[in-house]
Amino acid sequence: MTAPLGKPETRCVLLAAGGTGGHMFPAQALARELLGRGVAVALLTDKRGGGFGPDMPQVKTFRISAGTPSGPLPRRVKGLFLLGVGFFQASRVLKELAPSAVVGFGGYPSVPTIIAAARQKRRIVLHEQNQVVGRANRLLAGRAEVIATSFDPIEGLSETDRAKTVLTGNPVRPAIADVGRQPYAVPGSDDRLRLLVTGGSQGARVFNELLPAAICQLPEDQRRRLSISQQVRGSDLEEIQARYRGCRVKADLAPFFDDMPKRLKAAQLMICRSGASTIAELAAAGRPAILVPFPFAADDHQTGNARAFAQAGGGWLMPQGPLTPESLAERLTSVLSQPALLARAASSARAFAQDNAAKRLADLVCGVMPANGESGRNEEKAA
Repeated sequence: MTAPLGKPETRCVLLAAGGTGGHMFPAQALARELLGRGVAVALLTDKRGGGFGPDMPQVKTFRISAGTPSGPLPRRVKGLFLLGVGFFQASRVLKELAPSAVVGFGGYPSVPTIIAAARQKRRIVLHEQNQVVGRANRLLAGRAEVIATSFDPIEGLSETDRAKTVLTGNPVRPAIADVGRQPYAVPGSDDRLRLLVTGGSQGARVFNELLPAAICQLPEDQRRRLSISQQVRGSDLEEIQARYRGCRVKADLAPFFDDMPKRLKAAQLMICRSGASTIAELAAAGRPAILVPFPFAADDHQTGNARAFAQAGGGWLMPQGPLTPESLAERLTSVLSQPALLARAASSARAFAQDNAAKRLADLVCGVMPANGESGRNEEKAA
């Protein structure tokens, strides 16, 4: 059983993460790995962060104020004020816990905590999920002893900060990793062609609009063999189902799939966004994909993720701006008619994966932590 937090003889790691899934999931994976090593863990997030749930009740969750210092002037002022409040709240938590290390996963809620940790000379590790370093981690990079990355190379860091990077990868769910340990099912000439379409946390209305029109332009023999699983959010589900039915394509549509590992295992091709978690899961599962980055993501980081995956041979980048039903249909026709191409892309996607990312990240964090009985403060920096 993990020792209570805050006792001097107990090694404790404080995780700081924004409330969205892209930041919280790798934090959760690291927490699970550290708990297995007998290290106490606490989480500090904002009001959006729901904690790690009943699976890890020993991880105490603290919440602080945070805001985004961008946009119109009133919003910037409010964001900076909330970050200031968060700094003092985080400082109190750090003094209470006296953590051996603090790990930041990005998002503005991590900023007050990492700045407070630096002021207290705590040992700091950052984890960056994207190929283009996020704004929060760029701001905090100079305060970190080491920066764990999910892509190599990455963009957005100075030469000095880039020298502190270590490639660990972005943790994925064990059930997704299990998919990649099984052979990719190359479709035969008469087999079903299984297409999985997801939209990510922002949704993907563009897929609702373009994909049915593209599918209906495919050659009849491909449409006859095609089986689509597609996430459809909003009120368009019945309309889209009717469009697929009109061109005689089998489609399973739902707002959310709670059996994603099973569907990913069956899929021979995906159409999806290119958030950090999506790319990590595609690679771990070894699934080729047509990637349509969300064009309004901060710093266009999804395009950076997609470009890296496509350049590795795991898929095809199709920017949303010039995308049309005709261009998408042409790409689908070409890819689905070449089983050998799908197989090569699947192999390249799998080669892009960084296996055991949670273990690698935990090794990195434990490597900067002092031994039991030593101070969690960075005495070299304090000198």
